[in-house]
Amino acid sequence: MTRPPVRTGVPGAAGTAGAVHFSLLGPLTARRDGRELPLGPRKQRLVLATLLARPNTPVPVDVLTDAVWPDDPPRTARKNLQVYISAARALLGPGGDGGTDRLVHGCGGYLLRIAEGELDTLRFGSLARAGRAAAERGDLPGAARLLREALDLWEGPPLHDLRDSSGVADEADRLEARCLTVYEDWAEAETELGRAAVAVDGLRDLVERHPLRERLRAAWMNSLHQSGRQAESLAVYDDYRQLMARELGLEPSPAMAALYRSMLGRGREVRRPAAPRETPSRVTLPAGTGAFTGRREELRGLLDVLGGGEERVVVVSGPGGAGKSALAVRAAQLLADPFPDGRVHVRVRGEDGTARGRAEILAELGRWCGVAEARAEVPSGASAEVPASAGALAVLAEAWQEWQARHRALVVLDDVPDEASVRGLLPRSGTCAVLVTARGQLPGLAPVHRIALPPLADGEALELLGKLIGAGRLRTDPAAALRIVRACGGLPLAVEVSGMRLAVLRHLPLAEYADRLDDPSAALDELVAGDVSVRHRIASGWRDLADGDRWVLGRLAGLADDGCFTLDRATVALGCGERAAIRAVEALIDAGAVTSPAGEVTAHAALYEVPRLLCLFAREQGAAGQQGAAGDRTGAPAAALTPG
Repeated sequence: MTRPPVRTGVPGAAGTAGAVHFSLLGPLTARRDGRELPLGPRKQRLVLATLLARPNTPVPVDVLTDAVWPDDPPRTARKNLQVYISAARALLGPGGDGGTDRLVHGCGGYLLRIAEGELDTLRFGSLARAGRAAAERGDLPGAARLLREALDLWEGPPLHDLRDSSGVADEADRLEARCLTVYEDWAEAETELGRAAVAVDGLRDLVERHPLRERLRAAWMNSLHQSGRQAESLAVYDDYRQLMARELGLEPSPAMAALYRSMLGRGREVRRPAAPRETPSRVTLPAGTGAFTGRREELRGLLDVLGGGEERVVVVSGPGGAGKSALAVRAAQLLADPFPDGRVHVRVRGEDGTARGRAEILAELGRWCGVAEARAEVPSGASAEVPASAGALAVLAEAWQEWQARHRALVVLDDVPDEASVRGLLPRSGTCAVLVTARGQLPGLAPVHRIALPPLADGEALELLGKLIGAGRLRTDPAAALRIVRACGGLPLAVEVSGMRLAVLRHLPLAEYADRLDDPSAALDELVAGDVSVRHRIASGWRDLADGDRWVLGRLAGLADDGCFTLDRATVALGCGERAAIRAVEALIDAGAVTSPAGEVTAHAALYEVPRLLCLFAREQGAAGQQGAAGDRTGAPAAALTPG
């Protein structure tokens, strides 16, 4: 997107003499006392741009690495990043009166402390919020002035000199979307004030670049109509109707059609399109299981974080069968008061375990919150196979963001396969919250609050088993019951399946069933109850892993009967160097296939573990022999593990 038209000057906030002022709304620049500063080589500018795009927020090292080396980072990537960070510190200088470091490193990554007057995007956001607040209280002249001042900060397409980096390009796209929304706010305010002529040309230019963005079309129609150009205004609608039919096979929204009809019978009075219909509080949560047990600490943490409004995004991670969905639904059921505008549950995978298409998910969210009635709609039957216009998806995504900014609702995005599946769905502003469940830890999402589900404690697992088979039967052989839940590895699904199986096989002594589960060759065969299979759930997670990760997991699963191993043992088993072994193990930790100590400990001192049932499944697959024999075909040892 080019710089918004009708530039009236660059205001900018006053700053301290000698301070560095950064700009992202155009090419990346830095100035001190009006003099532009050299920002170094391209990779160093990419690091600085990524930090400035997320001011006052920890930026994970992986995000910085992906921005600089999106395809194949060198082995020296972390060392090179440290050099670029050091150069950025020298450029930034100390911050605040105390002279503290502006750029600090913590557990979440690198955090850049920067004030509003030192970064144009922060100034832009502040002016935009002030403008909208003025409009809400009826001060249209003040709103138009503040919004225009925000738009005047733009000097061209944001970060256009660094867009060949996908990470930076994503940040630039988000900035452009914000600019479009502010421009629409400004144009509508000017039109209502009777000054539509100042916005007509700029709206035409933006509609040409974003032809499916309905709000832009409506603002252009209104500005033309008020300027006495009624025929052109009606022609804008006709062009839009034909475009929608040609590209999407759809009609314009009811609100847009109503605006058109109203223009057919009125003069130059201003009438904005009807706002999206506000819906009453909606709840679309699945019924919770009556056997929900335990997870008291995790549930309390979820209720505190989401109910207190401290975080907008929470990620609950754990292996398949860990009870993530049950915990998320239970929390959502208990959070009615903090989220009066609704609570919705959306599965991000289909029944077959494959990821649903972005068009399908956006359509479901749009129908739930009502934005599909007032914006460009994706067909209700859309799926990953249905080609959806990128423009239409962008319109619906922006409508979803606008809805979240105006409401306080809780969205559960369940069983997320990767970060890309939910980027663009998470709230950028406002008080909506999103609760994400995933097998992996989704390290590329930040900033988020994270809860990793450990195995059930013995007491909680026994309580769950007792709910299913009866407390009396549990008391007949408590030692055997304990063996059962421990053989299940504390996995809630496995304990639940055991309980369902024992509830049917009432003649089966607990001790005999415990013996069956203790047998590594038979345990997974025993963990089946009707159409519920632990092996099937584990297999779904196994398929999510890359070939190389499956090869590594198969080797690690063969190290010890209890699934525990140290880094030294992993290095020997994988036949690689220490650094390669660390990367391989940490990749499995990210994927939720290996657990690590909860507290801080060096890689050499840590004791890692492959959960028992996953360990049995990996051995059952013969990963160590089959994948290892495949060698380069799987890409595991050759590409990921360099012998040391």
